[in-house]
Amino acid sequence: MNALVTNGDAAVQAGVGGPSLGEAEFAFLREFVLQQCGISLGDHKRQLVQGRLLRRLRALNLPGFAAYCDLLRRDPDAELGELASCISTNVTSFFREMHHYDMLVADLLPRWLEDKKKNGGRLRIWSAGCSTGEEPYALAMVLAEAIERTGSTVDAKILATDLSPQALEAARKGVYPVDRLGGVDDARRRRWFMRGEGAYDGYAQVHPRLRELVTIQPLNLLHEWPMQGKFDAIFCRNVVIYFDKPTKQRLFARYAGMLESRGYLFLGHSESMYGLSDDFDLIGRTVYRKRT
Repeated sequence: MNALVTNGDAAVQAGVGGPSLGEAEFAFLREFVLQQCGISLGDHKRQLVQGRLLRRLRALNLPGFAAYCDLLRRDPDAELGELASCISTNVTSFFREMHHYDMLVADLLPRWLEDKKKNGGRLRIWSAGCSTGEEPYALAMVLAEAIERTGSTVDAKILATDLSPQALEAARKGVYPVDRLGGVDDARRRRWFMRGEGAYDGYAQVHPRLRELVTIQPLNLLHEWPMQGKFDAIFCRNVVIYFDKPTKQRLFARYAGMLESRGYLFLGHSESMYGLSDDFDLIGRTVYRKRT
């Protein structure tokens, strides 16, 4: 759920007090980010990237962007997550695009749980680009509720992955300011969150039951995927919008390979698979079903 840095980041645009990002360094960073993250940085993003990466230079005690580029050349995997965190902004919320959750509650989860009970097997959902955890924990809420309603004993879990170390750390903690719970109704707040006290006043932590259902792991969508089993649904919302066309095509083909027959792929409200894949049918608002 990462969004590229935007022109509205005035503080970053200023980029005051630090080395400048030269043309050669920016050209390297653009190519590096494109190859490693699938994100295309336009010429107009140079000042913004400079402002964001200045913080990283200070943290690493590096003298300039040339030294940072050398670091990426020497050990790209070690720094890739931090770089992705610097040039992206995690934009997410609980129950964002509620129609997706409505479909899960009304149709998909009851059907999947019944099918798994009859035929065996496990239920798996993947939140690809989970950001700070709001999406997988919202999925866990509706999954836990469906399990409670049906009395199911099916092995059901949610995998949550992201490239950003900071986002993953926040997701693992599962602690959020109360004002971030705007998408959660009162009944779910009472059922699935524990209010903080003392130093944690104004914060809420997700219920241990939700944490049991969610496994959080680092993953670069453009690199190798270690998962062996297939998924009933993949949520990849507001992630591919910044990828170039070839990257999207490769990613959708890989998703098709990771989905069960007739499995579901959920995209963000401004994303589309039109002209990018023949493996899926559009069956709802940014909801796609694998054809076979």
